[in-house]
Amino acid sequence: MASANPRLTQAAYQALPGSPLDLDKSLYDRIGSCSRKLTFSLTLPIRSGKAWSVKAGQVCRIVAVAGAQVGDLNIWSLHNPRERFWASRTRQLQRAHVSIYDRLWSCLPYLRPLCTITGDSLANYGQGGNGQGGGVDAEGGRVHDLLGTRCDPYVNRMLTGQDFDYHCHSNLTRAVREFGLDEADVHDVLNVFQCTGLNGEDKYFMKTCPAKKGDFFEFFAETDLLCALSTCPGGDLSKAMWGEGSASEANAGDDPTLECCRPLGVEVYDLLDKHKVLQGWKEPEPYGRLYKGQHGGKAKEWGS
Repeated sequence: MASANPRLTQAAYQALPGSPLDLDKSLYDRIGSCSRKLTFSLTLPIRSGKAWSVKAGQVCRIVAVAGAQVGDLNIWSLHNPRERFWASRTRQLQRAHVSIYDRLWSCLPYLRPLCTITGDSLANYGQGGNGQGGGVDAEGGRVHDLLGTRCDPYVNRMLTGQDFDYHCHSNLTRAVREFGLDEADVHDVLNVFQCTGLNGEDKYFMKTCPAKKGDFFEFFAETDLLCALSTCPGGDLSKAMWGEGSASEANAGDDPTLECCRPLGVEVYDLLDKHKVLQGWKEPEPYGRLYKGQHGGKAKEWGS
């Protein structure tokens, strides 16, 4: 029900003119539409994970190369893995389902945009989709999800009593080992192509992925990045992974979600005529460096 007082439900974090949330859309329009050169590509098989680097000023595209498939994305600073994607703050600063012009922010004490979304073939999904995301379908679903996080073997064991080694958490853990990282570095994800929402009981739901062959999601690297992606073992999520009628209830040896799984593609591009396209852009410094306090280390009397 809509509030009679819009102030009660307006965004808590406002993009005031000139603030870091008030980005130059014309810059990102140029990035999204400019000519580019493919410099790196890979195809992730089903139920696998892979990590790769993206340099500042490059564009990375994730592609549904064979049809509907959810991908779980992690991002770190390439040179400092302690600086990594912060899903919950991104939900607050941007929105719970992201699209064009939204930025993916890093954790404290760094706090800066790691990347900015410049392309999304599902930006018109749902009613009210305006080419910049924000659309919602008949069940309340939206795409490119930040409400949930990765599937993992621990929750799966808790819910089903079974072990399975190819959940997204495990796929990402394997993927980052070649970069010297481990399980502790895996963090909350952006669920690319995933359609989710909150039901009438305020509980999280997942719908069948609406992506079709050739659909894509792309972002501009604001700094040097390490990225890792998992092809979710639930595939397009058209079949339940837990609960009544789910894979966990299948007969031993059966795997009903396997037929829902498809590969994903990754492409990294250099921008052509880069100096013209990126005129006015510079790599963002962590805003956390501006804080000079000591977290209250010096006692302060507040009175009664």
